[in-house]
Amino acid sequence: MDEMNLHDYREKALQKQKPHKKFLDQLKKKPPKNLDYLVQEVHEKVFQETDCLSCANCCKTTGPLFTEKDIERIAKHLRMKPVDFEDRFLRIDEDRDKVLQHLPCFFLNQDNTCSIYEARPKACREYPHTDRKKIYQINHLMIRNTLICPAAYAFVEKMQERVSSRK
Repeated sequence: MDEMNLHDYREKALQKQKPHKKFLDQLKKKPPKNLDYLVQEVHEKVFQETDCLSCANCCKTTGPLFTEKDIERIAKHLRMKPVDFEDRFLRIDEDRDKVLQHLPCFFLNQDNTCSIYEARPKACREYPHTDRKKIYQINHLMIRNTLICPAAYAFVEKMQERVSSRK
């Protein structure tokens, strides 16, 4: 997805914030039967149609939280000491979380691939969280992700279609 399309996409996602929030709130109040199955089905469909490497907006605009396990795994992958990895790449944010010092992500290559993909943080592995069980528990996160990730936006749109077609 090129820069112009990302801008257009974000505008569309901003316009859909209220209806998306309303839908997700309804999903939380009255989850349909087999919600987890439906979520998995929609997630798989969305990611069959999504090429993350054409976008990488998540890596360009947001950074993951780094757990101690992430730090140890990535430092080992880079043949560094964890403390050196932290000093070079991370900072402590206002919530006392360890996050990247700068964006876009240092590990994002020119072709939108990740130079530490095999060792990437748990938050990156799970992003945009569209395959979680009890998805309504992360509505606040899903709404935020629809502004960053075209796949998260498509997921909410397709979930709306599927849930309304089952009524």
